[in-house]
Amino acid sequence: MNILLVNQSVIDMCGSLFTVLSAVVDVDGTRMSHNSVYDQFVCRIWLTRLPLWTFLTTSTYGMFLAALERYAAVVHYAWYHNSVRTLSIIGVIMSLV
Repeated sequence: MNILLVNQSVIDMCGSLFTVLSAVVDVDGTRMSHNSVYDQFVCRIWLTRLPLWTFLTTSTYGMFLAALERYAAVVHYAWYHNSVRTLSIIGVIMSLV
Protein backbone atom coordinates (compact mmCIF):
# COMPACT_ATOMS: atom_id res chain seq x y z
CA MET A 1 0.00 0.00 0.00
CA ASN A 2 2.85 2.40 0.74
CA ILE A 3 4.16 2.05 -2.80
CA LEU A 4 0.73 2.93 -4.19
CA LEU A 5 0.49 6.00 -1.95
CA VAL A 6 3.95 7.25 -2.88
CA ASN A 7 3.20 6.66 -6.56
CA GLN A 8 -0.11 8.52 -6.22
CA SER A 9 1.58 11.45 -4.49
CA VAL A 10 4.25 11.78 -7.19
CA ILE A 11 1.69 11.58 -9.99
CA ASP A 12 -0.56 14.17 -8.33
CA MET A 13 2.43 16.47 -7.76
CA CYS A 14 3.41 16.25 -11.44
CA GLY A 15 -0.19 16.83 -12.48
CA SER A 16 -0.39 19.90 -10.25
CA LEU A 17 2.89 21.20 -11.66
CA PHE A 18 1.65 20.86 -15.25
CA THR A 19 -1.67 22.48 -14.30
CA VAL A 20 0.17 25.53 -12.95
CA LEU A 21 2.57 25.60 -15.90
CA SER A 22 -0.24 25.40 -18.44
CA ALA A 23 -2.02 28.28 -16.70
CA VAL A 24 1.10 30.45 -16.46
CA VAL A 25 2.89 29.74 -19.75
CA ASP A 26 1.12 31.18 -22.78
CA VAL A 27 2.50 30.12 -26.16
CA ASP A 28 1.64 32.00 -29.32
CA GLY A 29 1.00 29.32 -31.93
CA THR A 30 0.38 31.60 -34.89
CA ARG A 31 3.97 31.83 -36.21
CA MET A 32 5.10 28.19 -36.22
CA SER A 33 7.13 26.49 -38.90
CA HIS A 34 7.06 22.84 -39.94
CA ASN A 35 10.86 22.56 -39.87
CA SER A 36 11.45 23.57 -36.26
CA VAL A 37 11.66 20.80 -33.66
CA TYR A 38 10.66 23.25 -30.93
CA ASP A 39 7.56 24.33 -32.86
CA GLN A 40 6.61 20.70 -33.46
CA PHE A 41 6.96 19.99 -29.72
CA VAL A 42 4.86 23.00 -28.81
CA CYS A 43 2.17 22.09 -31.32
CA ARG A 44 1.95 18.36 -30.63
CA ILE A 45 2.67 18.20 -26.90
CA TRP A 46 2.26 21.54 -25.14
CA LEU A 47 -0.79 23.02 -26.87
CA THR A 48 -2.70 19.74 -26.61
CA ARG A 49 -1.80 19.58 -22.88
CA LEU A 50 -0.83 15.93 -23.34
CA PRO A 51 1.29 15.71 -20.14
CA LEU A 52 -1.53 17.16 -18.05
CA TRP A 53 -4.13 14.73 -19.39
CA THR A 54 -1.69 11.83 -19.02
CA PHE A 55 -1.07 12.61 -15.35
CA LEU A 56 -4.79 13.11 -14.65
CA THR A 57 -5.67 9.78 -16.25
CA THR A 58 -2.85 8.00 -14.44
CA SER A 59 -3.97 9.54 -11.16
CA THR A 60 -7.50 8.22 -11.67
CA TYR A 61 -6.23 4.70 -12.35
CA GLY A 62 -3.91 4.93 -9.34
CA MET A 63 -6.81 5.81 -7.03
CA PHE A 64 -8.80 2.91 -8.47
CA LEU A 65 -5.93 0.48 -7.81
CA ALA A 66 -5.47 1.75 -4.26
CA ALA A 67 -9.19 1.31 -3.58
CA LEU A 68 -9.13 -2.18 -5.11
CA GLU A 69 -6.12 -3.13 -3.00
CA ARG A 70 -7.83 -1.89 0.18
CA TYR A 71 -11.01 -3.78 -0.76
CA ALA A 72 -9.04 -7.00 -1.17
CA ALA A 73 -7.25 -6.41 2.13
CA VAL A 74 -10.51 -5.96 4.03
CA VAL A 75 -12.96 -8.33 2.35
CA HIS A 76 -10.56 -11.15 1.44
CA TYR A 77 -8.21 -10.87 4.38
CA ALA A 78 -6.88 -14.44 4.41
CA TRP A 79 -6.09 -14.51 0.70
CA TYR A 80 -4.57 -11.03 0.82
CA HIS A 81 -2.47 -11.79 3.87
CA ASN A 82 -1.12 -15.05 2.41
CA SER A 83 -0.70 -14.04 -1.24
CA VAL A 84 -0.27 -10.33 -1.74
CA ARG A 85 1.88 -9.46 1.25
CA THR A 86 4.18 -12.42 0.62
CA LEU A 87 4.53 -11.48 -3.06
CA SER A 88 5.27 -7.84 -2.28
CA ILE A 89 7.95 -8.78 0.26
CA ILE A 90 9.53 -11.17 -2.27
CA GLY A 91 9.39 -8.42 -4.91
CA VAL A 92 11.19 -5.95 -2.63
CA ILE A 93 13.86 -8.52 -1.75
CA MET A 94 14.37 -9.45 -5.40
CA SER A 95 14.73 -5.79 -6.39
CA LEU A 96 17.52 -5.36 -3.84
CA VAL A 97 19.49 -8.32 -5.18
